[in-house]
Amino acid sequence: MEGKPGQAEVRGRVLVVDDDLTVRDVVRRYLEGAGHQVRLAGDGEQALALFEQAAADLVVLDLMLPGIDGLEVCRRLRRHSAVPVVMLTALGEEEDRVAGLQLGADDYVTKPFSPRELVLRVNSVLRRLRLPAPPPRLDQFADGDLRLDPVARRATRGAAELALTTREFDLLAFFLGHPGEVYTRAKLLELVWGWDFGDAATVTVHVRRLREKIEPDPANPVRIATVWGVGYRYDPGPA
Repeated sequence: MEGKPGQAEVRGRVLVVDDDLTVRDVVRRYLEGAGHQVRLAGDGEQALALFEQAAADLVVLDLMLPGIDGLEVCRRLRRHSAVPVVMLTALGEEEDRVAGLQLGADDYVTKPFSPRELVLRVNSVLRRLRLPAPPPRLDQFADGDLRLDPVARRATRGAAELALTTREFDLLAFFLGHPGEVYTRAKLLELVWGWDFGDAATVTVHVRRLREKIEPDPANPVRIATVWGVGYRYDPGPA
């Protein structure tokens, strides 16, 4: 569906990667109807080539692709880009969904899916990324050897800069800004992701990834504590 006079302003450049022609066409029509520019790829190699030619604002990525599969596409994108990725997965591919989230994907939609739901997910991710930057602060977030600058979007642990995805950075900033407070996974989805729906497992995986990067011993976390039956709490070290 081509743009028409009077159509809403384009909201984002979306690269849709799926080997099913029908899925690609349906997703394209719904995304374009929502005001997005859409490019299509039928396999992993084509997707990586198109992204190298012109970066996208978001990638809708099927995990089951011929040749280079979706996980490997996500892995290669993450080598040089923090572009948001929304995965398309089959109902029984829980292990692959977790692997994709661990690679830095932002969310997933399970096939068969509602195209309207996918559009909502895409809009939510792009809306969150385009929120105004927070006002300049006189101080940075700090906890022991951990430092985070919300304006420069830079986090360090000791002398090493942390390689955080967009969501990991936002989640860590939220935790550091709300020490000692317990939040459910659903509340974190709302406050950090900006979603009023979604799979709470997304939060679980991002917490696990953060622990691997900021905890002295990720298996025995002392910063991001699990409050059993409730959610998570950030416990800063002694001042």
